[in-house]
Amino acid sequence: MSEPRHHQHTPHSEHAQHPTLQRHCDVAVIGGSAAGLAAALQLARQRRSIVVIDDDTPRNAPAAHMHGYLGHDGIAPGELRTLGREEVRGYGGEVLSGRVVDVHRRGDGMFALDLTGGHTLVARRVLVATGLSDELPAIDGLARQWGRGVVHCPFCHGFEVRDQRLVQIVTHPMGLHPTTLFRHLTDRLTVVLHDPAGIDESVVDGLAAAGVVVERTPVRRVVTADGVVCGVELGDGRVLEADAVVVGSRFHARADMLAGVGLTTTTHPTGAGDILAVDPHGETAVPGIYAAGNVTDPSLQVLPAAAQGSQVGAMIAFSLAEEDLREPARRSGEETDWDNRYSGPDRAWSVNPNGTLVHEVTELAPGRALDVGTGEGADALWLAERGWKVTATDISGNALARLRAEAERRGLGVDVIRSDANDPAPFGTETFDLVSLQYGSFKRTPDQRGLRSLLDAVAPGGTLLAVHHDLTPLRGPVDVATGTRMYDPEAFVGIDEIAAALTADPDTWAVQTHETRPRPPGAASTHHVDDVVLRASRRTD
Repeated sequence: MSEPRHHQHTPHSEHAQHPTLQRHCDVAVIGGSAAGLAAALQLARQRRSIVVIDDDTPRNAPAAHMHGYLGHDGIAPGELRTLGREEVRGYGGEVLSGRVVDVHRRGDGMFALDLTGGHTLVARRVLVATGLSDELPAIDGLARQWGRGVVHCPFCHGFEVRDQRLVQIVTHPMGLHPTTLFRHLTDRLTVVLHDPAGIDESVVDGLAAAGVVVERTPVRRVVTADGVVCGVELGDGRVLEADAVVVGSRFHARADMLAGVGLTTTTHPTGAGDILAVDPHGETAVPGIYAAGNVTDPSLQVLPAAAQGSQVGAMIAFSLAEEDLREPARRSGEETDWDNRYSGPDRAWSVNPNGTLVHEVTELAPGRALDVGTGEGADALWLAERGWKVTATDISGNALARLRAEAERRGLGVDVIRSDANDPAPFGTETFDLVSLQYGSFKRTPDQRGLRSLLDAVAPGGTLLAVHHDLTPLRGPVDVATGTRMYDPEAFVGIDEIAAALTADPDTWAVQTHETRPRPPGAASTHHVDDVVLRASRRTD
């Protein structure tokens, strides 16, 4: 077998062979801000395979800070997303950089998400947490200051503009909804009825009676000095001095990708925009597709959006668990994903062993070997041919069936175990003279169960050999308009994490090699790229 391998392989050179990929998961989450990440965290903690697809266009991107989020008040919105992604990945949830362009239901009831780059994600459930897009009034200078000198929410930004000169531009009937709150925050508020159509004049009269200045001349532009708001110019040329501008937007649910399943948006009761309608469980009119966050309710700040996402994630978990009661055996989303990759009529990879394995193991005396994430088993077969007593494990039953067939054809004895590294006792009770993890990894868990099982499988005096791709190319930026990165290395236990566990226990482990180097050329390797190689031995005393 040539690289890349299972479990879980990184498709670094896979793209050279397969321009597009299809992956499977339990739940696909479209949108990686507060609501989507909160739902993903709930589901990952329920041992569901979660893939979040995010194009990094959050609604609150223009804002430097977010407020009202207990425990995180004042942090940058991007910082909260970073923290949320780390937590989701800590339970093995993946966050992919990319964009969903279409969703449709397959004949087997699953949902297929078409992604930029031609890739496909197949999921049992879909959660839409894409948020809203804001349509601002066509007033010169307004958009450039949105989220900074131009604000809309008294809860998000009101305290920061307290006691300042505020000019509120009203462009639709709901525009006066937050005015009483801003009037409480400052006594220097001017309301400009830029478009008075449909305005409740009794509300205007009440504001004027309370001392709020009301202007009925349309606005020409927002005035700035050195990039800072300093006034609002009216159509008659007058300039109202202002430290900040208040304006409400019209909003539109980001739901175009759902046209393929027949989902359309619904006009919000205020008439100020449209949303994606859901029932009390967060489910849309299409069974199996859920939604959470601003895409369902424009009034939600970040904290309640996250809370709603968490609640809807729990509802999806219940839905999946109830469905699974009707299945004879519990199949994880990971197993389904990998069985799909090995479901074709032909072998997925070549019959060659991995070059770095050959380079590192040739001089070792044969003994008991464990090949973790063996895939179709080329490494296991190579070891068996050289006298090793081999146990091969993989999460994919399809891959192991191919290994068994090839071992029988060659007359080799290889023991196979269908397991995931995070299963209880995934490798049995035996320990091994060689534990090999080639181009593979397994999902993270906070308790590092899989990592501990991997290390515990090495016998005293035995060797651990872990080889992985140099993942540097997978950590660069992605043009989500044209492509989607289909693998998230941060959701998996990698070489550096394994090395850290070894160096933290020098009484047990001696690390001989931890370096990046070119893969050895020759028949044993079909791709000449860099390997990260970790080799260590368990001490005998």
